[in-house]
This record gives sequence, structure tokens and C-alpha cells, in this order.
Amino acid sequence: MSKLGTYISETKNELVNKVSWPTWPELQSSAIVVLISSIIIALVVWGMDWIFKILMEQAYDIIK
Repeated sequence: MSKLGTYISETKNELVNKVSWPTWPELQSSAIVVLISSIIIALVVWGMDWIFKILMEQAYDIIK
């Protein structure tokens, strides 16, 4: 049980004294980067899906 107490104490000490937390403006800019990246990736995946759908429809039309 003392190991658990030591672990919690050391974890709290590290989070309070050793971790550098981002400022609010840094956090906002990072969130914006993540949002824009997510939108771009979603659009790329949507475009690939759309192109694949068209190609598959043409392949099925040829088979008919």
C-alpha cells in the first residue's frame, strides 16, 4: 500500500513542478491546427471514396 502512496505523491509532484502546461493562446492555436487538419483529412477521404464509387459504378456498368 505504501508503494501506491509513493506513486501518487511522485505523480502529483511531477505534474505540479516538472510539467510545462501550455498557455491558453497556445492551446487555442493547437486546437485550430487540429481542427483544420481534421477537416482536410476528412475531405481527402471523402474525395477518395467518391472517386472509388464512380470507378466501381463504371466497372459494374461494363460487367452488365
